[in-house]
Amino acid sequence: MTATVTTTAPRAPRGRGVSGGEPDLWCTYAAVRTLAWLDRGDTVTDPDGTAAYLTGRRNADGGYAWSRGMLSDAWATFYCTQALRDMGRPVPGTEATARWLERTWSGDAYAMLPGQAPDVWATHFSARTAVELCGGPVPDRARLLDWLSRLQCAEGGLSWSPEDARRGKADVRACYYGVMAWRAATDNGASGEPPWDVDALADWLRDRQGEEGGFRFAPAAEVPCLWATYRAVGALAALGRTPRDPDGCQEWVMRRRGPSGAFVRWDGYDVEDVWASFCAVGTLKALGAPLAPVADAVTARIAELGCPGGGYTYREPGVAADALSTAAAVLSAGPAAPRPDEVRWLEGCQLPNEGGVMYMPGRGSEVRCTLWALAAGAFAEDRAARHRIADWLAELQNADGGFGYWEGRGSDLVSTAAAVETAALLGGPDGLGLDLAGALAFVDSCRTAEGEPFAHGNVPGAEPGLRPALQAQRVRLLLGPGLAPPDEAREAVGVLLARHRVRGGGYAGEGNRVPDLLSTYEAVLAADRAGLALDTGHVSAFTDRVRGTDGTAWSPLAPGGGGPLADCLGTLLTRRLAADPGALPALALS
Repeated sequence: MTATVTTTAPRAPRGRGVSGGEPDLWCTYAAVRTLAWLDRGDTVTDPDGTAAYLTGRRNADGGYAWSRGMLSDAWATFYCTQALRDMGRPVPGTEATARWLERTWSGDAYAMLPGQAPDVWATHFSARTAVELCGGPVPDRARLLDWLSRLQCAEGGLSWSPEDARRGKADVRACYYGVMAWRAATDNGASGEPPWDVDALADWLRDRQGEEGGFRFAPAAEVPCLWATYRAVGALAALGRTPRDPDGCQEWVMRRRGPSGAFVRWDGYDVEDVWASFCAVGTLKALGAPLAPVADAVTARIAELGCPGGGYTYREPGVAADALSTAAAVLSAGPAAPRPDEVRWLEGCQLPNEGGVMYMPGRGSEVRCTLWALAAGAFAEDRAARHRIADWLAELQNADGGFGYWEGRGSDLVSTAAAVETAALLGGPDGLGLDLAGALAFVDSCRTAEGEPFAHGNVPGAEPGLRPALQAQRVRLLLGPGLAPPDEAREAVGVLLARHRVRGGGYAGEGNRVPDLLSTYEAVLAADRAGLALDTGHVSAFTDRVRGTDGTAWSPLAPGGGGPLADCLGTLLTRRLAADPGALPALALS
């Protein structure tokens, strides 16, 4: 069969995606903040329900998570608390939030999770949360400013970390986050000069503006977009500078208006989504342009994006599909019932400037979504698209050898395993430009130095669990005997499964008492990879307990069904029990 060749265009995916019709945290923050900028905060959809949605992400440790049951992280904490403040709602327990933030402080800057390496995304989110919400100051201003100073690349732009700066990976987003972290740490610049060559930084940012008026993320970016434009203009404004052509920038932004008068992210894109309007209004505000000409149209469009019960998604809820739910539908149907329209939709989530697959069209590429899409058969015959993914993976790898969820985010084990599994689906991991020895070094850094053998945490120093430990062994098996002895990995899988086996069926993420779906799926996958015999009766006892008329639950203790992702994993597990080893795709969420 002759492989097809496609050209990525900035247009919304064609085909048929799957939507749960539920709110999304990033979308909710973007909607609420945009309405606040427009002085339309009184139009928030179901304000009580939206506030409950935001506070419902708060964990007992004082941080907030992307969704219920996940670990607290810096970006979710920032988005939840900022949106609550924009709505004029109280933020509960800020003292506990401040204590959680202290756990993410590395000594120089902030990490997204406790134990993770710091990056400028997290440092921006947490410096602002510490100061604006918790009353600040940051733990050590001098050390933070020194860390921020080391983000500047030789060409003048800022990068995600000092290590990335040495590799010359400047990006307008990193510039914005670095500048705003500096402002938070110095009382909006009143108590400290910027720790960079500001002329060089401003010149680098200005050079990202094209003749058409919009900005690109970096010199290699394919097309200008509103996200890059907002971050570049916002960074310049925070430094007291302006674009080379502010009028051209404003005109370019206004040309991104769609039929309703709200905005699209790229030229040629045909969905007026929430983050396009967020970036457009933010850009106009930073330019000092009037907002009244767009306020009514943007407010009306945002109202169409509200979800029943509160919160927002990126477009109309009934058609707000996402890559994970769509891939789950394809994988659940199986080879006997192909869903080409859904696969086509997934392939449309590879959009300009980043070669991976986006969780929702119009935002940024994410490594887990890319893995799920490839596992569902996306790009099977498209060599050009697969090559773009491979190049994106190589750029995504961090200086410590690991991978994060998205570009510039600190490394963790679930993302590193997802990246290596993605490389394997592309024909690798050899030959794709990845630093495989570096990936192994990061995996080894997550190993617990004391305690039970083969224990790993998701990031260095984190509490050990079954899933990161098995993900580590899967990476070792994929890297091959030249880097990691396979016999040791197989032994480790056997020891870990015995340690976390629950007598009544399934496997537990911690200890061996309460089984859960993600850990049981990971256990069966790892057993197959290691060539270990599977006790199908033991696994069946678990699947029988979590699958019911309401769908598949995440654990026997969870109420009702867990949604399309849980249903997919439950279906795949049940299918594997009747099939030979190797039937499970390497899917991971946490």
